[in-house]
Amino acid sequence: MEEVKLFRTWSSPFALRVVWALKLKGIEYETIYEDLANKSSLLLKYNPIHKKVPVLLHNGTPICESLVILEYIDDTWNKTTPLLPKDPVARATTRFWAKFNDEQLAPSVFNAYTSQGVEQEEAKAPALKNLEIVETQLKGKKFFSGETIGFLDLAFGWIANYLEIFEETSGIKLLDEERFPLIMLWKDNFYNIPIIKESWPDREKLVTKFKVMREYFLSVKTSK
Repeated sequence: MEEVKLFRTWSSPFALRVVWALKLKGIEYETIYEDLANKSSLLLKYNPIHKKVPVLLHNGTPICESLVILEYIDDTWNKTTPLLPKDPVARATTRFWAKFNDEQLAPSVFNAYTSQGVEQEEAKAPALKNLEIVETQLKGKKFFSGETIGFLDLAFGWIANYLEIFEETSGIKLLDEERFPLIMLWKDNFYNIPIIKESWPDREKLVTKFKVMREYFLSVKTSK
């Protein structure tokens, strides 16, 4: 019998990617919730380099970093529901845009969320520019991966819920139907897929957490 364990926090959007992938593949797994303020010895053992979640443990072997885990899941289980395309060029392109999300889009949105006043207005511009780039990737498609969800939808999945949380807790407005009609349509389609919808964390708890997190980052910035 296979042993599959997922080390995560209840609120991490990166860990949610792995939850979605495992559910899409129909894989049973055990969830181990971590407190990042008091990391377990197992988390430090299985991810000694970054000491972060998510970590997937498969038959005793740890796999770290959410995008790496998604590829591992796709390579290991249920080839009838692939996350990545078969074509090498399409696979490379998919990896490129997933990396764009993690290295450019998400950091730009997070920077705007953890800013205020004039600094927030300045931080808003690159976030909007990156969202405009993402918008172009949805032309003629229901999902980033086509007619069904795939790797890129899981990578960009945080937009469907967390971006709204960032907006509410910081007072910034990034998404609207006039400027981003394709993202807004994708957002509704993705959010309401049963496997996705049932996995979202409690919204009130997320709002509370991200309010506190924003206050912390603002206090750190002002103390410098």
